[in-house]
Amino acid sequence: MLAYNKKSFLIADDFSDFRSSVRSMLRELGAVEVDTADTGEQSLAMCAVKRYDFILHDFNFGDGKKNGQQVLEDLMVDKLMSHEAIFIMVTAENSQAMVMSALEWEPDAYLTKPFNRAGLAQRLEKLVQRKTLLKPILQALDRDKPVEVLAACAKLTEQDQRYGPLCLRYKANALRDLNQNDALESFLKDILADRATPWAYAGLGKLLLKGGKATDAKAIYERAIIAFPMIPTLYDGLADVLVNLGEVKRAQSVLEAAVRLSPLAVRRQRLLGKLALGNEDFESASKAYRHAVAQGKYSRFKDPESNLGLAHALISKNGDNGLDARSRVELNQTLGDVAKEYGDDQGLQLRTGLMKATSLKHSDPEAAAKLTEQALARLGGMDEFFGAETALLVAAQLQQLGQEDAGAGILKNCVEIYGDDPTVMQGIARLTDDPAILGAGKAAGDLNLQGVRSYKAGNLVEAQDFFRRALALQSKNISIALNMVQSLLYVKGAPPDATGLEECRVCLKMIGMMPDTDPRYERYRKLQTKAFGA
Repeated sequence: MLAYNKKSFLIADDFSDFRSSVRSMLRELGAVEVDTADTGEQSLAMCAVKRYDFILHDFNFGDGKKNGQQVLEDLMVDKLMSHEAIFIMVTAENSQAMVMSALEWEPDAYLTKPFNRAGLAQRLEKLVQRKTLLKPILQALDRDKPVEVLAACAKLTEQDQRYGPLCLRYKANALRDLNQNDALESFLKDILADRATPWAYAGLGKLLLKGGKATDAKAIYERAIIAFPMIPTLYDGLADVLVNLGEVKRAQSVLEAAVRLSPLAVRRQRLLGKLALGNEDFESASKAYRHAVAQGKYSRFKDPESNLGLAHALISKNGDNGLDARSRVELNQTLGDVAKEYGDDQGLQLRTGLMKATSLKHSDPEAAAKLTEQALARLGGMDEFFGAETALLVAAQLQQLGQEDAGAGILKNCVEIYGDDPTVMQGIARLTDDPAILGAGKAAGDLNLQGVRSYKAGNLVEAQDFFRRALALQSKNISIALNMVQSLLYVKGAPPDATGLEECRVCLKMIGMMPDTDPRYERYRKLQTKAFGA
């Protein structure tokens, strides 16, 4: 039986009568340590300084407040809650949008108001029984030790075969974290052969896509959606595969289906907006980005890219006719929020100015010219890298605003930094046919490929020579610089000497302004830590 007097509880709800009622129920059951919060922000602050065994959290705190789903996101991502803790989402609502949104982050339980003491006690007892059984696994998860998770799963299954199904997902996640991809693929296929489960389908589809088997992944996700049509994450996975295969219009329709199921996911709405914008479906893009901006206001997944995407969609939707009064107000508000909230980010300030200039190009050429001039001044003083996608957007806007030379400068810089990426080069080719720009990366790219081949063959000195020659042509190329550093650091037998470490420092410093959203950023951090311990 649950020892209430030894457990800590947090009740978060905006109605004081409900907080008092639930606190009374818990105290009648024997609880002593019962705290309350009247906002999601307050509950997060309390969880930051104290670990609770049970959190009973309301979903809806009203407009202008963080909701229960967003609190759960923060607790999990920031690791403010132990895996042994129990989080129960409590609400009087039962709309599909709210329920699906809450369940996507998988709270331990979902409790509908009103409920009585007996019902609450029964639910808590069942949840504690399960968590107690899984305690060794959950403790290993708290320590972030996937090897220990596997051992705990094996021990629990050995104790009683009936517990085996409880361990399957934990084991799969541990294999994933250990990068044991072949074992994981066989394990997931065995699970699906025995009994179809949505998480196993999602895991296998993601693994196959990661391994370059996009067509196989597509078939897995399509089977999964037929079997489990109400699971939005399966639609997300299929959309990722379709984008990889170049089927972007179908990817958009798949994400639209996911949004109909669960419309409150900020990142899903943002991705839908991006796909629709690329497909020139500006009405759908505006709608999706609008939702992403509104829903992201109090979410950790708030992103200024949603605001800029909405502005881009509004401008594109109205074309050369210019914005109507309502769209103008929305655009000014959307861009104003970015300018106000990210005042220290020179890149965002520049992009906001260019976006506003583009919107005024036809209706107020003089104001557009002034804003463009200010943006160019910012551009001249920037020392940070744009991401490849952002660089192409900025170059295109500069071209639209008649700044061909500035646009070409962005493209040249983009080739130097990202010219080894064929997708980026395709994007550049859509904006220019200048052979001096398009051909600038070929020689460095060829040298980089030769260096990679030499590295894989174990010819490190030869590899380093190729990488140095490539960097002489493109000193800011992220991939080539990282390859150079890796070839210096991963020498068998001994670490690099002082000269080698200095070369590593120069390379890492050159690409140190890369955006942390770049997929190579984690590799950059690992190499930096290996070279200098920080």
